[in-house]
Amino acid sequence: MQFQTWKNKVTDVAADCLIIGSYEDGALTPHAASVDAASGERLSRLIKRGDFNGKLAMTFMLPEPDGVKAPRVLVVGLGPKAGYSRKAWRKAVAAAMLHAGRTQSKSVALALPRPTARELDDQVFGRVVAELAGAALYKINDLKTAKKPKPPQLDTILLESAKAAASKKIHAGFDEGVALAAGAVAMRNLANLPGNVCTPSYLAKQAEALAKRYKSITTKVLGLEEIKREKMGCFLAVTQGSDEPPRFIVMQHKHPRAKKAPLVLVGKGITFDTGGISLKDPPTMDEMKFDMSGAAAVMGAFTTLGELNLPLNVVGLIPTCENMPSGRAIKPGDIVTSASGQTVEILNTDAEGRLILCDALHYARRFEPAAVIDLATLTGAIVVALGTHHTGVFSNDDALAHDLVKSGVRADDRAWHMPLTEEYGEQLKSNFADFANVAGRDGGSITAAAFLGKFTKDLKWAHMDIAGTAYAGGNNKGSTGRPIALLTDFLVRRAAR
Repeated sequence: MQFQTWKNKVTDVAADCLIIGSYEDGALTPHAASVDAASGERLSRLIKRGDFNGKLAMTFMLPEPDGVKAPRVLVVGLGPKAGYSRKAWRKAVAAAMLHAGRTQSKSVALALPRPTARELDDQVFGRVVAELAGAALYKINDLKTAKKPKPPQLDTILLESAKAAASKKIHAGFDEGVALAAGAVAMRNLANLPGNVCTPSYLAKQAEALAKRYKSITTKVLGLEEIKREKMGCFLAVTQGSDEPPRFIVMQHKHPRAKKAPLVLVGKGITFDTGGISLKDPPTMDEMKFDMSGAAAVMGAFTTLGELNLPLNVVGLIPTCENMPSGRAIKPGDIVTSASGQTVEILNTDAEGRLILCDALHYARRFEPAAVIDLATLTGAIVVALGTHHTGVFSNDDALAHDLVKSGVRADDRAWHMPLTEEYGEQLKSNFADFANVAGRDGGSITAAAFLGKFTKDLKWAHMDIAGTAYAGGNNKGSTGRPIALLTDFLVRRAAR
């Protein structure tokens, strides 16, 4: 995706598609008014006839209007003028990019009014435009045998010229948005694949491919015997019921200018989760192919890191396996020993994500990290608590949690700081082991985080439960690409420190 600017009259902009806006009360934006005047009030007549009412995200294509150089003019509804905000702007841009992407336009010029700088600074403005364009152009990687439609041709976005300082920030933000979009595509493509394709071995090969694509990235993959040597008893307990061999993926992004201790990202990589002996109900079990969304998010983040080559040292850790029922599978009541030496009574085999993550979190210690962040579709309880709108953030460090939540606000990829006090950890008491892997229904997402917290003492650590935000179910089933936008903002701001 390329970025260009235009500074002449809007009617003279040389783009395949010009995007203008109209408010719900019929008021035209200044650029739309210029197009309307040049075209003999064609847009005004359209509105008066009732063919376009300006409702938010409504779109209408005007082909070859008189007096306008662009062969296509796409009108998008901006909703009520009084309520025009950053959120409305995002929805309008997303709808316009989606419509333009269905045409054979190679370039679009965005001539919509921007929210105030307080709502949307120059760098974030450029980033979001590229992000929304990338999302609009995304085509799900389905395995249908029918003839595929022509892919979108859009590869250039034109924005109105700004002052030199602002233009530089917009351009930098646009480059970040392109990299963000690449990371989101990488995450979505992996998570959307079925479990019989996206196996632990497949994930490992994709991680190795990242190292070949980007010079800043190296990848090491541990097999079953190496995992045993690391004494990852909790991880091994989960994988023992499956015929698919596990993998423990270690990726590193290194930059010569980065002198600080590394940031470690840990992603849950359950490529299919049946629940094990604590078998899930059949309805929607197919969606458990998305249970490796944490791993996919880490690989998406590394794609973005590789594209931007940020001056950071970042480690990615992905424990990946299946959770299957079999004669070899772990049973409720089994006790296993983690890599940290602590023992765990497994009361529910469907609480497996925390078991593979705890050994990965212990492994992270060897890098002497500045901070550790794990990402996991960990609990249904977080969906009950926050729905599909916010990612749950749990942390033993308020400043780290605040940084993540702040990045979520800047990126429109919201997160919420959840409580994590000692009372929740006490709910995990066991009569037979150091602690159990579950503590009942009450506060389920918090007790899951409290379990992970038992392996992160003396580490600056945050846990992101993305079970409600990483994918959609039902008729709209598919990966959302979240929280790549949040992670991109977090990494960019961290690199700038």
